[in-house]
Amino acid sequence: MASWTLCTSGAAVVKAGTHANSTIAASGSALQGFADAAEGKIEASTRKSYIDNYSSLSIGVKNMLSDVASSIVAMDIIAYDNTGYLAREADMLMNKLDERINSGLAILKDFKTNALQSPL
Repeated sequence: MASWTLCTSGAAVVKAGTHANSTIAASGSALQGFADAAEGKIEASTRKSYIDNYSSLSIGVKNMLSDVASSIVAMDIIAYDNTGYLAREADMLMNKLDERINSGLAILKDFKTNALQSPL
């Protein structure tokens, strides 16, 4: 699996919030592992090979994939060490990220790439 095809580490760290553990947020190898797992989860959940066909996807689909992948990675960052967050901050972030992931995956599961049409 190619790392960082669907999102950037910066997008994931921003979504993890300002109180994310700075050691894990700066760890290239840990973040790469999180990203690889996120990409695998997206492809397995949707049963679509987005990584192999990434260059042919529309910008809208790429943005949706980026949002879902970076949200998954952000959840992994928060889960790694949530002791730096304010009371209930980590819970609030995790709930918001979970909602983004679930709604994004639902859209991607039903999405048919050949069904895109140009606006009139």
